[in-house]
Amino acid sequence: NLIHGQTINEDKYFKKINKKKIRAICSEAARTKRVVAAHCHGKEGILAAIRNGATTIEHGSYLDKECVELMKKKNMILVPTRFIVETYFGTIHATGKKPSTMSEEAFRKGVAVYDTSLAALKLAVQEGVTIACGTDMSFPQWGRNGEELKYYVAAGMTPLQAIETATANGPKTIGDFYAPKSGLLKAGYDADVIVLSKNPLDDITLLSDANNVLMVWKMGRLVKNISSFKKSHS
Repeated sequence: NLIHGQTINEDKYFKKINKKKIRAICSEAARTKRVVAAHCHGKEGILAAIRNGATTIEHGSYLDKECVELMKKKNMILVPTRFIVETYFGTIHATGKKPSTMSEEAFRKGVAVYDTSLAALKLAVQEGVTIACGTDMSFPQWGRNGEELKYYVAAGMTPLQAIETATANGPKTIGDFYAPKSGLLKAGYDADVIVLSKNPLDDITLLSDANNVLMVWKMGRLVKNISSFKKSHS
């Protein structure tokens, strides 16, 4: 991971790492058939990562048309992490009220990023940038990845396109050499399959609740079976 660009206490135009260092990092990664994920908020950081060899852009809060065009030319992937923005700043943005534990600077930038990151996501969807699902969340939010997908649909994706970000597109983020044979229902791929209580193409929010996932096969092995549990206890 290459952390490059704004933190909550830094200006969005500030670049943490110069292009020479970025190029060296990406070159070393390529030498070992690895790829670089660049966590960027500000445009200058995003452009520096794009131009110097990164494979994915995480966040991309100030992504604009110039960034999008370059990403498409280089077949790069955007990981929008909308869930973390909604989790931390959704209520704050809606109410306009600053929590007592939050600094004025963090409040101002958080509210701004809420708007700009949504606009960036909509632009990326509209322009056909490859998007992979990622939340940037840590414990105790692990396992809530499905909540990210409803934000993609709200930004203009079809439910099927949103599902593809979390399946077919996921392995692409670690490069061809290390990517697992997963994410597709295809001969030669791992049999990673889930059964849902209803059709997510009708309601993408089904994937926000793990209780809607009735059965799970991991590499062909059944690891979850709520349906049989319900039958045996009915």
